[in-house]
Amino acid sequence: MFDRHASTLSEIQRLIESKRVVGTSKYGWEQLRSSTPEPVHGRKNMDVQTELYLEELSDVIETADSGCQTDAFLDRPATPLFVPAKTGKDAATQINDGELFDFDSEVQPLLEVLVGKTVEQALLEVMEEEEVASLKAQQKYYEDLRHAELAEVQRLREQERRRIAERERRTVEQKKALKEQHELAKKITAQAFTRRYLDGIIPSAVSALTEKGFFFDPVKRDVETNFIPCLMKETMKMLGKREAVRQLLDTIIYEVAQTNQAAVRQ
Repeated sequence: MFDRHASTLSEIQRLIESKRVVGTSKYGWEQLRSSTPEPVHGRKNMDVQTELYLEELSDVIETADSGCQTDAFLDRPATPLFVPAKTGKDAATQINDGELFDFDSEVQPLLEVLVGKTVEQALLEVMEEEEVASLKAQQKYYEDLRHAELAEVQRLREQERRRIAERERRTVEQKKALKEQHELAKKITAQAFTRRYLDGIIPSAVSALTEKGFFFDPVKRDVETNFIPCLMKETMKMLGKREAVRQLLDTIIYEVAQTNQAAVRQ
């Protein structure tokens, strides 16, 4: 059955290969063959058989049906277990009870070893626990010591910071006090110089200002600026009236005198 399938497959592959070779050669011949030129005006190209033997041209492709049936595959049997070939010769012996060893006497060393190992392991575990407890106590001690050292360092840093701040504050206060003292000395010096300078200039300045009228008696200034001008104005008005009356009286007297003189002449 397998040979028949193998032969069928080989035939199919051979047919496919032959078709491929034929198609390749045909394609190569078509590539090598020169193409037909374009037809002139009014004509057209048509396919014409130029082979030695004519073939019937038809659009219907001839087909035929065929079928085949393959045999069913049988299940593969289970692979048997591998059993190596037997070598040597079989032998047998008989052992009665108590011939090999006495359990009570032979088990004692084993029990001693087991008990010893158990006690040793227990002692190791106890010692390990004590060592762990000791390590934890030492670790706690060192952590407390480290915390105390860190607290001390923090305290010292804070103390140093306060000391530096206090020193800077006192430096600023000292500079401020020196500056104020320097300014006070300048003010005292300026005040003494001004006093010595003004001791001789104040009297002359007061007298000059007094002469120029900057320093005056309010009553006197009021009399001079308000009362005397008003009084002079009223006096001038009165004198003007008196002068007018006198001129009028002179005119009247002159006219009376002229009239009397004219009367005497007549």
